[in-house]
Amino acid sequence: MREADFIASHTSRDGVIRMPSSHTGRIRVLTMITSFHIGGTERQVTNVSLGLDRTRFDLHLACMRDIGELKRELDGVLNIPRPVFDIGSLYSFRTLKQAKRLARYIRDNGIHVVHTYGLYPNIFAVPVARLAGAPIVIASIRDCGDILKPWQRRAQKTICALADCVLVNADAIRDTLIKQGYRAEKIAVIRNAVTPANRAGSLAEPGIRAEMGWDSNAPVVIVLSRLNRMKGIEYFLEAAKLVGQRIAAARFLVIGDGAIKRELQDRASALGLADKVIFTGFRTDVGRLLQQANLSVLPSLSEGLSNALLESMAAGVPVIATSVGGNPEVVEDGVSGLLVPPKDPTSLADAMLTLLEKPALAARYAAAGSQRIDEMFSVKQSVARIESLYRQLVDGPNYVPLEAAPVENFFES
Repeated sequence: MREADFIASHTSRDGVIRMPSSHTGRIRVLTMITSFHIGGTERQVTNVSLGLDRTRFDLHLACMRDIGELKRELDGVLNIPRPVFDIGSLYSFRTLKQAKRLARYIRDNGIHVVHTYGLYPNIFAVPVARLAGAPIVIASIRDCGDILKPWQRRAQKTICALADCVLVNADAIRDTLIKQGYRAEKIAVIRNAVTPANRAGSLAEPGIRAEMGWDSNAPVVIVLSRLNRMKGIEYFLEAAKLVGQRIAAARFLVIGDGAIKRELQDRASALGLADKVIFTGFRTDVGRLLQQANLSVLPSLSEGLSNALLESMAAGVPVIATSVGGNPEVVEDGVSGLLVPPKDPTSLADAMLTLLEKPALAARYAAAGSQRIDEMFSVKQSVARIESLYRQLVDGPNYVPLEAAPVENFFES
């Protein structure tokens, strides 16, 4: 269900149809994320935070850990309170204290909408917001949950039943949640977005190749990814070996960090790729690296809606992605890129060879991809849809003014 249709089928929590709230003035929104480390969710929240219309929305941006590179982007933005609710562990005494702090913050600041992003913010803040009497509560789920433990999946489903809306960023996630028993009429879809990017530059530019000690004409394939099991990097490495057997000059960059970095480096060495694959770790100049790449690959085993894919296409780089999660919603196979099965190094290698050996075809896909991003995945569009969703919910049948909402005595002690 798109955000424009969401409210049409949305009834009040107690089954009573109320008249629209006719709320006037700025809508006060409290958004909560885990931290400000660079990642898909954190980037999207930052984009929305910077883009919301300040004449209509008053944003409070909370986190559970006040760390991460994206803090710098927000430090220069005035009038965005950034409270921290550091719970440590869901089962600690500190969590109880922070829950009381959060409830008090919601009431003291007259928050109209509480919007949480991700497993732990959802589990922690949604019930607190509900008990504190927040008029509208939105829980965001950004992936298909393949990496969650069974108890985490059950807990999130139970908690999200308390929310007025479950916001997802891909139809694939919506479909997965419905199969898991979530109420379809409570789910809204607003896809990720990216800011306009500089288009890919001359492949003859020496910057990236000189930095890595590679030949100035070496074809360069990039992977932008957190390094965890669901990202499929081991299959990319196997595909890279196959590509290298036919294009000896090809080189490969894996940009990102994660728990299995050393394991992947060892695997690359075992495949004889030590001199062809470089793991750069976290980089702040991803845009510059993309501009000089021949190809960007997303080999994930599971995805929501990938920021790495959007950023690559926005930069005018031809892309190959696995046909999982929201990837087919971004890449039109054979039009704006290529899709391949997951866990299939041979198919991935064949696709990489096709685009490396047919530069005209790669350029056509790249142009179609960047146009698709401009038309469908702009930050301006995404922010407008978020604003529309907030407005619809506040004007809809679930809205109960904070002053009129019952409050548990537990939070008043």
